[in-house]
Amino acid sequence: MIQLKRVYEQLSKTDGKLYLVERLWPRGIKKEALEQAEWLKDVAPSTALRKWFNHEIEKWESFKEKYSQELDQNQEAWAPILEMARKMKVTLLYSSHDTEHNNAQVLKEYLESRL
Repeated sequence: MIQLKRVYEQLSKTDGKLYLVERLWPRGIKKEALEQAEWLKDVAPSTALRKWFNHEIEKWESFKEKYSQELDQNQEAWAPILEMARKMKVTLLYSSHDTEHNNAQVLKEYLESRL
């Protein structure tokens, strides 16, 4: 099972294995707060794609396509998450305010299609 959670929410023992899936460290979060999480920067969208998207909802469908293409080219970045998700619950941590239009949402769908 793969679930999503904002890094600003309370973490729980029931969240399973935690993966921070952001290229940049979340603002206002101390490293100690996420010491149980594995930070997988390389699974996040490229800097160029992230800046292009800029959380502009009208670009959402194109962003999903472009990010999925990046994921297709970067299997070694997301393979550990998929492997762990086959064994136990994993939680993808993200920092975006928009809970529906963010890279973690795309990554979750991408990984679930491969489970």
